[in-house]
Amino acid sequence: MPDTADPDLSKARFTEPAKFLPVFFVVANIVVLYIVYMGYHCFPLLASKNDAFQGCVDIFVFNVLTLMIVICYVRCIVVHPGTIPSRDTTGDLTWEYVPQNTRGADMASLGLGLQETKRSGDRRHCKWCAKYKPDRCHHCRVCRQCILKMDHHCPWIYNCVGFNNHKYFFLVLLYSAIATNMIIWTMMESVSKSADATAPFFNMFLLIFCETLASFLGLVVTVFFIFHIWLMFRGMTTIEFCEKSMKKASYDTSSYKRGCYSSICAVLGDVPLLWLLPISSPSGDGLTWASEETPVRRTKDLEVGRGMRKPKLQGKKKPRSYGGAGGENTASEMSGPESALSSCTELQKAQDLIVFDKSWRQPA
Repeated sequence: MPDTADPDLSKARFTEPAKFLPVFFVVANIVVLYIVYMGYHCFPLLASKNDAFQGCVDIFVFNVLTLMIVICYVRCIVVHPGTIPSRDTTGDLTWEYVPQNTRGADMASLGLGLQETKRSGDRRHCKWCAKYKPDRCHHCRVCRQCILKMDHHCPWIYNCVGFNNHKYFFLVLLYSAIATNMIIWTMMESVSKSADATAPFFNMFLLIFCETLASFLGLVVTVFFIFHIWLMFRGMTTIEFCEKSMKKASYDTSSYKRGCYSSICAVLGDVPLLWLLPISSPSGDGLTWASEETPVRRTKDLEVGRGMRKPKLQGKKKPRSYGGAGGENTASEMSGPESALSSCTELQKAQDLIVFDKSWRQPA
C-alpha cells in the first residue's frame, strides 16, 4: 500500500546523515582545489612583478566561477525538483488515482493533454504514491516520491534532478567544467616551476596533486556536460535517453523535441540574458507538456521497442504443387519418416487392388 500519510515527503529528505557523505566529498574537493589554486598559484603570481596582471585576472575569474558553482550547487540541493500536486495541499483531485478502465480514453478530452500511456492504453499511475503520472514523471525510490520531468537521481546533490532544479544542475556542470579546465591550463607553469630542486617538496606535492585532481574531474565533468547539452537540444532527459524505444529509434523520436531556441528555454528559462544565472527558472508547471510546438507522437513511435512480436501464421501450410504429365497434383507437405511411411502404405494399397482386379476378371 502506498504511504500517503505524509503528503510533504520533502520535509524528511534531510534526515538520513549517511546520504550527506557524497555532498561532503564534493565540498571537500571544492575547498582543496580553491585553497591550492589561490594559495600556491595566484598569490605567488601577485608577488611577481612580471606576472602580477595575470595573477589579478586569474583571481577575479576563478572567484567568480567558484561563487557561481557554490550558489548553483546549493540550489541543486535545497530546491525541490517538483512532485505531483496532492489533494491535501491543493485540493485538486485531478491526479488522485482511482482504479478504473481508461483504455482508449481521449486524454485531450480530459483536459490534460497527456501523450504517455501504458501499453494497454490506460493512464500511467504510481502504485506507491497512488497518483496518476503526468508526462515525463517518474517515481524515485530514493526520494520516495514521484518527480516531475525526472532526469535522474544524483547522490552528489542528495536530490533528484527534475523540473525545478534542472537549470541549476546544468549550470553546475557548466561552471565546474570551465573552472577545472582553467586550473589545468593556467597552473601548468606553476607545476613546472615546483619541479625545481630549490622548491619545497610540500609545495610541489600540493600543486601536482591539485593538477591531477583537476584533470580527472575536468575530464569527467566536461564529458557529462557535453552529454547534457546534447540531451537539451534533443528535448530528452537521461531517463528518456535510456528507454529502449529511443535506442531503437536512433534517439530521434522524442515528442518533446523543439527548435534550438525553445529547447534552451525549456532548460535555462525564457529570458536569454538570465540563462547563465541561477535565477529565472523555465516557465510552466511541469505537469503538462503538450503545446503547439510539441510534435504529435506517431503510432509507430509508440510501438518501437515495446516488445512487439510478429503474429505467427495460423492454419495449415500451403500444399506443394507437383508437376506431371497429366497435369498438376497436390500433396500435403511431409518430411522424414512420415513421408516414407505414407508412400509405402499407398503403394501396398495399389498392389492389393491390382491383385483383386485380376482375380475378379479371371474366368472360373
